[in-house]
Amino acid sequence: MTPPATAAELPPVLAEIREDFLALPERDRPQLLLEFSRELPELPDRFKFAPGLLERVEECQSPVRAFAEVADDNTVHLYATAPLEAPTTRGFASILVQGIAGLSPHQVLAIPDDYPSWLGLDRAISPLRLRGMAGILSRTKRQVREQISA
Repeated sequence: MTPPATAAELPPVLAEIREDFLALPERDRPQLLLEFSRELPELPDRFKFAPGLLERVEECQSPVRAFAEVADDNTVHLYATAPLEAPTTRGFASILVQGIAGLSPHQVLAIPDDYPSWLGLDRAISPLRLRGMAGILSRTKRQVREQISA
């Protein structure tokens, strides 16, 4: 599968989020990430009361857990949890949860692996945190691949 070659080929919500970040001066981009951290949706009860259903994202220093689900209508939904004390990671999880909701598995698998870098956060966020963000996306894609091949 070939990833999008340009930002124009990104799924619409992820492209819009990217545009929002790049429209800001670099120094203001972490603030937008913080705003996304406040928008991370609550987990549905079936995950809230069975957190073991979510996979730990080992690449994150913070205790982040996520699960991507391919629904019967062939749409993907990402569920994630991250502590309030980790707003950077929580913000990126929120971006992915919002940006992936309702996409097809093909669209999710085509998201560039380096999408965190596409947000223009490279100089504002440490490489370790960017790696954690990429880890959430990587696990999401693996979980989608496993479900569509089953």
